[in-house]
Amino acid sequence: MENKINVTRSSLPDFEEYCDEIKELWESRWLTNNGIKHRQFEQQVKDYLGARNVTLFTNGHLALENVIEAMEFPVGAEVITTPFTFASTTHAIVRSGLKPVFCDIKPDDYTIDESLIEGLITEKTCAILPVHVYGNVCAVEAIRTLAEKHALKVIYDAAHSFGVTYNGVSTANFGDAAMFSFHATKVFHTIEGGAVCCHDDALARKLGYIKNFGIDGPESTPYIGGNAKMNEFQAAMGICNLRHLKEEIEMRKSVVERYRLRLSGIKGITLCGEQSGAVTNYAYFPVVFDRAEFGADRDEVLHALEQQDIKARKYFYPLTSAFECYHHMFNPEKTPLALRISQSVLTLPLYSGLSRTDVDRICDIVTGCGK
Repeated sequence: MENKINVTRSSLPDFEEYCDEIKELWESRWLTNNGIKHRQFEQQVKDYLGARNVTLFTNGHLALENVIEAMEFPVGAEVITTPFTFASTTHAIVRSGLKPVFCDIKPDDYTIDESLIEGLITEKTCAILPVHVYGNVCAVEAIRTLAEKHALKVIYDAAHSFGVTYNGVSTANFGDAAMFSFHATKVFHTIEGGAVCCHDDALARKLGYIKNFGIDGPESTPYIGGNAKMNEFQAAMGICNLRHLKEEIEMRKSVVERYRLRLSGIKGITLCGEQSGAVTNYAYFPVVFDRAEFGADRDEVLHALEQQDIKARKYFYPLTSAFECYHHMFNPEKTPLALRISQSVLTLPLYSGLSRTDVDRICDIVTGCGK
């Protein structure tokens, strides 16, 4: 049996580089609560993204929950979103006392179908929460126009899109706020971590309070907050990884290009198209299988890979609207395209250290499942 291949592998700086970065923490003993590494990293993220405000969090999920909380929507209000996403997106809405209203997706990039959003708007709608799925950019102009027309907030789940730009602008700068995840499985990570970017200075200040128990000074607590602060060790990892992000993305690009060379044009296999105006970060490589045309379905391909100790992922499956915890609350069949894609998509292994030999081995197994 050849070496095991996981669906992803966390990028890491040299051990000595990270040790050097955290060395002064042993001198200061300032390990959390907006220390020197936190402040340094926050400024570097601002500069990299071209964002007016960046608030760092201990993870992306709490970042999303906190920005929803900070906008003070009425309990029971509706948020139009996509079910083709990670659990966090839907859970953040529900845990905030709001109701997700699911919109179907587009067949070319799997992002929310902007042409269907307006038909879902009601008097209870307070916001739109689209997802830049796999790093593919949503139809940001059309969504902005809709939001302005109906006086709705737009919060982007940009978890997959750190480093992605559209017409030269970072995804951090679209909508009223954008949330990034810096989880260890992402293109860029801080071990765990996340951030919210926004234009509104007052919102950024409020986020800073809410993530730190609502505290605004030694004797002032104007908000009911929690604890979602990024610590100094996370920030130090972010500082190190940001130095190497360009190289990381380039290496991932070469992997994707090899996949595309080997898998493009095969009947029954659909690959995500490249978006006009977008510069991607090569976060994921999703493949959709049509059994009737290819000769094998997604699950059969997954099993063939697993037999060779290669871990692909049914990402995203099931739809969040089909989760057991939401039993009888939503009907996944109301988003038929999202349902079909969720039942036929497989994300293949993708990380910077994945060799061309391994990519070819993966592709040989995949194509070998066909007719």
